[in-house]
Amino acid sequence: MKKHESGELYGLLAEFETVEQLHAAATQLLIRGYRHVGIYAPFPLKEVTGLFTTIVSRLKTRLIAPAVFIGGAGAAAVAFFIQEYASVIDDPMNVGGRPENSWAAFIPATFELSIFGGALMAALALLVLNSLPQFYHPLFNAPRFERATQDRFFICVETGDKKFEREKTTALLRELAVEVEEVHW
Repeated sequence: MKKHESGELYGLLAEFETVEQLHAAATQLLIRGYRHVGIYAPFPLKEVTGLFTTIVSRLKTRLIAPAVFIGGAGAAAVAFFIQEYASVIDDPMNVGGRPENSWAAFIPATFELSIFGGALMAALALLVLNSLPQFYHPLFNAPRFERATQDRFFICVETGDKKFEREKTTALLRELAVEVEEVHW
């Protein structure tokens, strides 16, 4: 096992040559109760990545709709009250005999800004819930990890996992993987 001691242990990175090996290892980890597992491959693997769909990822998905609603409703309220203030309080004008508080005239701008607010909040929620931008990740310290975009498959078991025990997890991954290395912060 290679060690790259530059800080606190982040997790164990196991390398696999084939999708079948990766799937077998992921299944074994799931059976043994591991949940904080990252799977990295050069192409999408629906059958493997779906194994570790966590409650946290489901909760993150459920937060998007309320965030978009709050953004849209907030932007609509701000747009309406800015127009209300400008037309009724700050500079009231009688144009064509209409009342100062002619709310129907405020609808188009309010609608447009509610769409803009919802879209802006959706973009922000996407970034925040996916921890983006992420300029540094401990896996970037692993010298062989760049092959995850070329021809190798990797599983990283994080130390935050309840089942993680350095020796036991290392022994399990050594049985299944081509190579296992420790990844440090």
